[in-house]
Amino acid sequence: MSVKELTVPISEDAVRSLHVGDTVRLSGVIVTGRDAAHKYMIETFVHPSKSARQDPPAIPDGEREVYRELKRRLRGSVIYHCGPVVRQREEGRWEFVAAGPTTSIREEVYEPDIIEHFGLRGVVGKGGMGPDTLRACRDHGAAYFHAVGGAASLIADAVQEVITVYKKDAFGVPEAFWVIRVEDFPLVVTMDTHGESIHDQVEMASQAALDRLVGS
Repeated sequence: MSVKELTVPISEDAVRSLHVGDTVRLSGVIVTGRDAAHKYMIETFVHPSKSARQDPPAIPDGEREVYRELKRRLRGSVIYHCGPVVRQREEGRWEFVAAGPTTSIREEVYEPDIIEHFGLRGVVGKGGMGPDTLRACRDHGAAYFHAVGGAASLIADAVQEVITVYKKDAFGVPEAFWVIRVEDFPLVVTMDTHGESIHDQVEMASQAALDRLVGS
């Protein structure tokens, strides 16, 4: 099977051409974000925007610059569920030491709104997500990409540059928004825009095997 190349900004057509099981190499600027980052985006940006008529939405003055930057960085890109290990060199430049994926299902309550609001074309993590995120992928043209757990140092090699970081002082290093440039980041499509999810298939197969064992 050939490897598909994706470069940020990713077009909707490119994402909708993907199917579960496709292997992908991703290049371009992406953003990390875990629990604190997702909660912050929903409570500070997404929910206020639903009740406000203006654009940008009614968000606190001190957060507007972060909002503008996240909107710019995330549109056509992906959010990576990752709590990296980083180090700062003497000249002040940051670099990733380890960049393994974290479990994605914790973000299920947030992800559909974030996909829609920020114009994401993908989510990267491990373990898959639930039906609401799968529906959002179908409706808004996004995919879920599985990164290999246990390969944190190998994945860090795909990180060519740490461009900037947002909310590090507020959230800490693992929970901050790290804006990174990756090259040939190896991924597998496990939830696509066609309503297919490998994670659902694995769960159904596991349940069937359990039923056979219990019934035997």
